[in-house]
Amino acid sequence: MKYDVVIIGGGPAGLTAGLYTSRARLKSLLIEKGLPGGLVTTTEWVENYPGFEEGIMGVELARKMEKQAVRFGLEIIQGTVYGIVLNNNIKKIILEDNQQYEAKGIILATGAHPRPLRIEGENQFRGRGVSYCATCDGAFYREKRIAVVGGGDSAVQEAIFLTKFAEIVYVIHRRDELRAEKILQERAFSNPKIKFVWNSVADKIDGDDAGVNVLHVKDIKTGEKSALDVQGVFIYIGYNPNTEFLKGLVALNENNYIITDENMSASVPGIFAAGDVRNKPLKQIATAVGDGATAAMAAEKYIEENF
Repeated sequence: MKYDVVIIGGGPAGLTAGLYTSRARLKSLLIEKGLPGGLVTTTEWVENYPGFEEGIMGVELARKMEKQAVRFGLEIIQGTVYGIVLNNNIKKIILEDNQQYEAKGIILATGAHPRPLRIEGENQFRGRGVSYCATCDGAFYREKRIAVVGGGDSAVQEAIFLTKFAEIVYVIHRRDELRAEKILQERAFSNPKIKFVWNSVADKIDGDDAGVNVLHVKDIKTGEKSALDVQGVFIYIGYNPNTEFLKGLVALNENNYIITDENMSASVPGIFAAGDVRNKPLKQIATAVGDGATAAMAAEKYIEENF
């Protein structure tokens, strides 16, 4: 099946790109391996996206973005891209089920996935006390003790969310101050259910057949080790880009993010990147939307000039 533009990834960047290419009357297909919305759907409440003065639920924002793009003609399918083959100016997109699509231009908006701690017990108890999504799993921890590992926006925001369910939420951070935006810090510091464990890293996760019951913590200044009685460990130490299938196709930086210019052009003509998969300093919904719009306009110009 042939398209003008194929967008890989259905988060805010991909949905915005699809909205713009569809409005430009380019035949557009969006391929998303999960639910449209990406990581936004795992965020309970979004307060820093313009236009919603009281904030909006992440799943609702994603739904609105999807409906708006579809209204202008964007096609959306569920699938996982296995690889991309270049044939002169035409790009062939191959899915894991061997479905194939051809496009004049591609917009890569595959986003990123949570970075693991890579400590003992993490894989063993994944799904049985180890989680990377408070919105998905928080309700399983009513009146229990939880540890959140990290000190950025995601870690602090999700720690605050988890206090709706948990008895105590420990925030484990390797520094002596948070990296999260100030308003989130203020909310966290004023929440009596949140306890901070500073200058410390998660060292090991222990448990039994029922799941996690201990998080071992190490003070990076003194070397002292301690054990926290917790039934859940939520990990927010950053993200890795979803670029595994792109190695050897487009230029990536040392952290495997796609390198682009200001027009979102990747190193291969006709291939563009937008959102968290791209090398950039700020990864937010607002910047993803801007990337998606820019990539779509650049793709439209590329197609006009080359086909």
